[in-house]
Amino acid sequence: MGKTIAEKILEAHLLDDKMRVEPGAIIRASVDVVLINDVNSTLAFRHFANMGGGPVAAPDKVVLVCDHFAPAPHSSGARLAKDMRHFAATKGLKHFFDVGKGGIEHTLLPEQGLIGPGDLIVGGDSHTGTAGAFSLFATGMSWAGLAGIMMLDETWFRVPESMHIALFGEKPKFVTGKDVILKVLQDIGVAGGLYMSMEFAGPGLRQFNMDERMAICNMVVEAGAKVGIVEPDAQTNEWAITHCKRPYTLIMPDADAQYQLRHKIDLNAMRPLVAKPYSPENVVAVDEIKGVRVDQVYMGNCANGTITDLRQIASILKGRKVAKGTRAIVVPATQEIYKQAMSEGLCEIFVDAGVAVTTPTCGACFGAHNGALDDGEVAVATINRNFKGRAGHPGAQVFLANSYVAAAAAVAGEVIDPATL
Repeated sequence: MGKTIAEKILEAHLLDDKMRVEPGAIIRASVDVVLINDVNSTLAFRHFANMGGGPVAAPDKVVLVCDHFAPAPHSSGARLAKDMRHFAATKGLKHFFDVGKGGIEHTLLPEQGLIGPGDLIVGGDSHTGTAGAFSLFATGMSWAGLAGIMMLDETWFRVPESMHIALFGEKPKFVTGKDVILKVLQDIGVAGGLYMSMEFAGPGLRQFNMDERMAICNMVVEAGAKVGIVEPDAQTNEWAITHCKRPYTLIMPDADAQYQLRHKIDLNAMRPLVAKPYSPENVVAVDEIKGVRVDQVYMGNCANGTITDLRQIASILKGRKVAKGTRAIVVPATQEIYKQAMSEGLCEIFVDAGVAVTTPTCGACFGAHNGALDDGEVAVATINRNFKGRAGHPGAQVFLANSYVAAAAAVAGEVIDPATL
């Protein structure tokens, strides 16, 4: 029986050749990268100490990133970063990215070449699956699980069932990778991919660059999925040749791979989509909610703060102003993206339009700082969740959208189809 991409990657990382990689099986495996951010670091370190402490089994595999409470908005956040600095120094961890030294973890990993096709990645954040854009297996894990890997250099997995999602047709203007995953959520809901590997393939993929593929995989967890993986192609290989710092493997599914579900997306029929409060599955075409008044527009996050997103935003904002009564924030996902945006003149466009451009941080995405919302406020945001209280006060409302739609809302002061501009 043939295997899916997820099954092949897990099989390549087995620690016991007697184990069978099939849906539902429990396996022991090694991993290539352990990703820890400031929010989950202290508890992971505490679990590590309670397990006996001592040296980290494979220090080169551990990546620490300050990105959620960065720069620290209060003393509690400062303590989290301090704990990371201490752990990195005492355990000899060379992959430590402090404030101003890196950016948002999920965008930073591929930028730094620390991951590659065929890898097995775990992280303390639920959006670790973003890395699946680069044709690898990446998933979130508990703090105790992270500690166990740092202690033993191994972990266990339940092999997921798999879903095949085929993209075909030609995407219209202003449709992006964000719309692809919103369409999936509209079709299958927030539990439609529960503990599954969602594998994206089909001729339509060629129209989405690596940045947009990150947007697709970033939100598979909103459908309950264990992992999202983009089938490798020429773009994947070109990216890997340019970025990967160690050997990689382009892994294709077998022709007779067994998928529990198969789903198709006709790009020809796509429109820019928006997820209304209070769920990522509450998705409609942008036309259906045009005219909704907007207090704030937030553009950026771990998947939508890429240089591709910033160029899309600038294409809408150039020569225009943010509407009176509306405030707008742009957050480049990494320091390197920030620098590139400056060199291309994008930051000047943002500032001229009346946008606040902030340092790379997850702050506003989860309502902690640099743009949290108050009671009754309405926001359009390129983030990944819009549950009650996600971006600030529980009384706020967040509409999830792509970068074109968000920028257009900033200019109009209300939700509009970017094509009208």
